[in-house]
Amino acid sequence: NDAAIVRTILALAKSLDLEVVAEGVETTGQLSFLRLHGCEGFQGYLFGRPGPVELFEREHLPGHSALLGPAARSSQQEPQP
Repeated sequence: NDAAIVRTILALAKSLDLEVVAEGVETTGQLSFLRLHGCEGFQGYLFGRPGPVELFEREHLPGHSALLGPAARSSQQEPQP
């Protein structure tokens, strides 16, 4: 039974003072079940589809161009007079 396995893993992690990240969360029902049983970390299609790192940086990180390599940065800079 999947629910029993998840509850057991969460209980074991708690007893060892470990943090758990549940992978593959796809539905609000799964999220609710995990939260109900003490899980605080999640990832999966419910939160977003996989995509290129560059897209994530552009959408979520201020100053994302600082994370790019020198060639990419120089192509983004304004030309010097």
